[in-house]
Amino acid sequence: MSVAAAQAPSRADTLRACLWMLGSIASFTSMAVAGRAVSLQLDTFEIMLYRSVVGVIVVLSLATLTGSIRTVTTRDLPLQIGRNIAHFTGQNLWFLAITMVPLAQVFALEFTSPLWVLLLAPLLLGERVRTAQYLVAAIGFGGVLLVARPFDGSVHPGLIWAGLAALAFAVTNLLTRRLTRSQTVTGILFWLTLLQLVFGLICAGFDGDIALPDAAALPWTVLIGIAGLTAHFCLTNALRLAPASTIMPVDFARLPIVAVIGAAFYAEPLDPLVLLGGAVVFVAAWANLRIADRS
Repeated sequence: MSVAAAQAPSRADTLRACLWMLGSIASFTSMAVAGRAVSLQLDTFEIMLYRSVVGVIVVLSLATLTGSIRTVTTRDLPLQIGRNIAHFTGQNLWFLAITMVPLAQVFALEFTSPLWVLLLAPLLLGERVRTAQYLVAAIGFGGVLLVARPFDGSVHPGLIWAGLAALAFAVTNLLTRRLTRSQTVTGILFWLTLLQLVFGLICAGFDGDIALPDAAALPWTVLIGIAGLTAHFCLTNALRLAPASTIMPVDFARLPIVAVIGAAFYAEPLDPLVLLGGAVVFVAAWANLRIADRS
């Protein structure tokens, strides 16, 4: 039996990985809907503050119950801070973007994050990138043009924020990859929630006025915090069971699902070019993973 065959996931593992991915899709979609629901009352810094409060409570509770709290250390703290500055920036831009442009456009541009990882990996991690991978990245960014359509000389600011959010998420993913060499998942999640709680408190309180969610917004705020954690938990479990290139096609279901939600609840048009552009971006990201697996 070849090494590749020995390492291939079983059909049962692949099925379980797909189910975890469906949980991730549901979590990311829930977070977008909840973010829209509270955006009229809370600004993005306040949303991140309360999301982090929920996150700290959940992570500390589970880490204490399982005993994994002992694995949290201050080693690589500067890298943890840098990672969370990138993630905090990206998440704020993402929450801002979903209030300004159709959800489908935000999700389509979010799919460019793996392509940014491809371009930044040689700089931040010293990883080798093949010529074919640069080609698929160029194809993927061609899909971005279909989504953003800058041909008339103007691009909506919300699309710029969504694109920058994808770039920030790429930096986050690269720094996470470095942290996993020496840190546990519990340690990464602990510093994620704690540092972003500090960042959120500073940014939300900068103007001396931190709004509290009212009774109607509170359930949505809690949902944002829980969904943010479960999305990454589900994604991590999926990647443990099967390679990213195997399960990533499932993630593309996010785009048509959120497009339908946008049309049904927010009267957003079902734009064929957005779906096509998102598909081009996604296929390019998937092709990059397939090429990387064979290198």
